[in-house]
Amino acid sequence: MRQRNKPPLETPQARDTALRLLGRREHSARELKSKLRARGLESDDADQVVDGLAEQGWQSDDRYAEMLVRSRIGQGHGPLRIEAEMRMAGIDADVIRATLDAAGEDWDAVARRVWQRHFREPATSMAERQKQYRYLMGRGFDGGTIARVLQHDPEDD
Repeated sequence: MRQRNKPPLETPQARDTALRLLGRREHSARELKSKLRARGLESDDADQVVDGLAEQGWQSDDRYAEMLVRSRIGQGHGPLRIEAEMRMAGIDADVIRATLDAAGEDWDAVARRVWQRHFREPATSMAERQKQYRYLMGRGFDGGTIARVLQHDPEDD
């Protein structure tokens, strides 16, 4: 846990801190700047440090987006939820679209796996069907994908 009376970071320390954070996992530029500001670095200095790391190839929003897409697909999230998470991380809309397209996922298959893991059997009532629909919607799948999954006969697999 961080000590409250720690002095604010200086720029060389901030670079080391940013590299340490990037060594653990990829971070978006916005996320990294936010973490540096939370540690007491001025906003302009945080921008300068992160921009320098991006120029040197240590920080990349493209790599962060690819990592996030792979991770979230593995967790059973759909494209809408992944896209929203990337927007919140400050990823450019063009990078989001390109990364999701490059993933080449069959979102129907991903949604079907999520549905099978969670429900296993088709809904027998309208209330159950609505529950399944809401669940998949919350995971980030669009209405068309959900409708195809719920109409799919599990015996066909």
